[in-house]
Amino acid sequence: MFKRLSILFVGLALTAACSARPAEDAAAKPAYTEGTEYVATTTPGRLDPKDGKVEVVEVFSYGCVHCAHYEEYAEKLQKELPKGVVFHAVPAAFNDAWLPYAQAYYAAKELKVAPAAHAALFKAIHMDHYPLRTIEELAGWYKQNYGVDEAKFLAAAKSDAVKNRILADSKLIQGWGIDGTPTIVVDGKYRSNSIKSFDELDGVAKYLVDKELKGGK
Repeated sequence: MFKRLSILFVGLALTAACSARPAEDAAAKPAYTEGTEYVATTTPGRLDPKDGKVEVVEVFSYGCVHCAHYEEYAEKLQKELPKGVVFHAVPAAFNDAWLPYAQAYYAAKELKVAPAAHAALFKAIHMDHYPLRTIEELAGWYKQNYGVDEAKFLAAAKSDAVKNRILADSKLIQGWGIDGTPTIVVDGKYRSNSIKSFDELDGVAKYLVDKELKGGK
């Protein structure tokens, strides 16, 4: 898990290769270890408790540069998940600066903006360095790039429905014990922890999905 704010850039080696394990160790031990690459959530709870499918949740923010770099891996993960496993993205509003990004995410979903806008917004903020910090600036970006009516976008972003959704997300994220992004949560039971690379983050997600499909074994 990659810590946010001032410690985002401390001690990370995102491109470092994972240490090779001897063949006999790989056979004797699971690929990933609870307490190291993943941990049990502080307060277990699914995003969608009514859906019986195994659930993978990416907790992210458009304000997080590591989430921007992870996006291509997140897309790859979605394609590699077994049939019937569901994937959700949940925006974290850890602070006032990240709140507009969570509002924008849900406003775009409500207005059925093209899914391609998700990756495009990461690129606009972190690669192209557009000044997209307020909900008004974000509304202008969606209008310019996807023809979204600004008034409708702002109304959706500031609606009670979106406010309540963000509050519910924040409660769930806190219950999972998450304080950094991107973090992967599987079935509300386990979350990624000490991760060395984005390939490893995807690997942990698939390992935990397989664990849940086998009944938690």
